[in-house]
Amino acid sequence: QVQLVESGGGLVQTGGSLRLSCAVSGRTSERVAMGWFRQASGKEREFVATINWSGGEKYYQDSVKGRFTISRDNAKNTVYLEMNRVKPEDTAVYYCAGRKSTHAAVQGYEYWGQGTQVTVSS
Repeated sequence: QVQLVESGGGLVQTGGSLRLSCAVSGRTSERVAMGWFRQASGKEREFVATINWSGGEKYYQDSVKGRFTISRDNAKNTVYLEMNRVKPEDTAVYYCAGRKSTHAAVQGYEYWGQGTQVTVSS
């Protein structure tokens, strides 16, 4: 079993930056691909970004391409989401997720964190 805990959320102004972190614990020997998802109030949860086990394969939702960067440090068992030039529409609860595969994907995740709130003020 893998446990995920997000941190780094908060209030940020439009155009600002924020870095989310996801600490991975439990069966850290399990090679999992990781992803970030978000859910805005009253909306369904949506895919944001994904990264494979080695970190060499990454995919992003179109609306965050060029602004957000996903990365991972396997030595520290941590995954990051660097958010730059944020917009009010980025406001959501952000979730870290892991899937039992070394390959990145937009769906098929078995492990989920509790989420961290990101609020972008206009």
